[in-house]
Parts: sequence; C-alpha cells; structure tokens
Amino acid sequence: MKAIVKVKNLIFSYEEDTKNVINNLSAEIYNGEWITIVGSNGSGKSTFIRLLNGLLLKNDGEIIIDNLVLTNNNISKIRSSIGMVFQNPDNQFVGATVENDIAFGLENKGIEYEKMHEIVDEVLTKVNMTEFKLKEPSQLSGGQKQRIAIASTIALKPNILILDEATSMLDPKGRDDVIKLIKKMHVEEKMTVISISHDINEILLSDRVFVMEEGKIAFVGTPNELFNKSSSELKKYGLMLPFTSELKEKLKNFDIEVSDKYQTEEELLKWLKLLN
Repeated sequence: MKAIVKVKNLIFSYEEDTKNVINNLSAEIYNGEWITIVGSNGSGKSTFIRLLNGLLLKNDGEIIIDNLVLTNNNISKIRSSIGMVFQNPDNQFVGATVENDIAFGLENKGIEYEKMHEIVDEVLTKVNMTEFKLKEPSQLSGGQKQRIAIASTIALKPNILILDEATSMLDPKGRDDVIKLIKKMHVEEKMTVISISHDINEILLSDRVFVMEEGKIAFVGTPNELFNKSSSELKKYGLMLPFTSELKEKLKNFDIEVSDKYQTEEELLKWLKLLN
C-alpha cells in the first residue's frame, strides 16, 4: 500500500535548549487510511499535525507528503493537498456569508466564477447545509459551523483531511452528525483522514490508531487492539474503556463470549438480539 505521509526521525522543540515536544518520531500513513491520534495532554499530538502542514517548522528529520519532501520552497504546494479543520471553527471563517466563506479558498485557487458556485452548491449539499447558504457564520450553531468549516475544506478537494479535535466542542448530536459526515467523505472521496480525537465512536471508525507519549508514537494498532488493553493503560493514554468493552467483560461472567469483531454499540446490540 502506498504511503501518502512519511515521517522520519522528526524532532521539534518550541525554543532552543528546551525539551523536545516531538522526539525522534517516525511513522507512515497510507493512502486512503483513517488514522486517529490519541494521547494525554502534552504528548505532542497537535504539534505533530501542525508540522505535517508546515504550520510549524521541524528542527530535524524529514516529512514527505505525497512523494514531496516538505521544504520552505514547496510548503504552498503541499498545503494545497492538505485540508485542516480545527477545534474552534470560528478561527477559520473569513467570509461574511457561508457562501462567501466557501468561495474564498476557491477564488484563491483561480477557479472560474461559474465552476466555483457549482462547487459551493455541491459541498453544501454534501454537508446538508444548503438552506444556510446566505447566512452569516455567526448565526450558526456550533455543529453547523463545523459543517461549514468541513465544507470549505473539502471544496478544495484535498488528498488529506486533518482534524484537530474537530468534534470536541460539539454536543453529542452534533458530534455524531459530523463524524458521520467525515465517514461519508472518507468513503466517497477516498480521502486520507488524520484525526486527533478522544471520542470512542470516532476512534472505532479508524483503520489504525497512533498513541503518542512524550513526543513519540508509543503504540500503533487497530482500534480493537487498542481497546483490548487494560483500563489502566487506556487511562494513561487519556482514554476510557468503551461501553461495549465493559459490557463484554460483564457478559463473560455469564459465560457469554463476544467476538472481537463486534466493536460498536449498534453491532453488539444486533448480535445480542440474535441470541434471543
């Protein structure tokens, strides 16, 4: 499988002579993968993804995005293939209306007027926000703002979508809606998704999970492999044991073994109904 992101011996500190925030980190992310990055506060998660996009400049090591080695000379080209959605969507709005905000990035890419508005309408349909086209971003709810931030990002058709705790400020309904939307985009657009999140449902959608500790990747594996770890290990990573894992443990007390392939609450519920 082709690696769309390669990182080799990456080192970064915010100031000289201070402890490295990213400490000799190496990793590969494959084209079309969904990677979730987890770890406790200060583990280096947000710093890592900002280095990938050139928002921060490494001290040492190598970053390769889609076969291009990241340098000062090609930062703009690499950024054009990466879309980022941050925790607070208010920090990303530049237009007076939803339509203008999405069109802004397209104008910068030199998209012709008619095509630009076709794309705006297309992405608004994808995020179910067509009726808000002429609204001011300030009039939207948190979940609606995040949908528009995602629409503005996918309008540019990035090869890689990076989400920096993009759902953490949303209520449960808004969070579920945004996660479903990202899953849809991941499948339909074949985007590579790199997400920082502690949301269990989002982690379970991942192909692989990177656990970061002290600026390094301490664990790489599937969500199933991660959640088979003890609750104390998960707590160290800033995670809680999923409800489904807790339920599986309790079912064992009644001599009911549940296959590891049932990870989500929906999958487990369907399986339990079949037992009756």
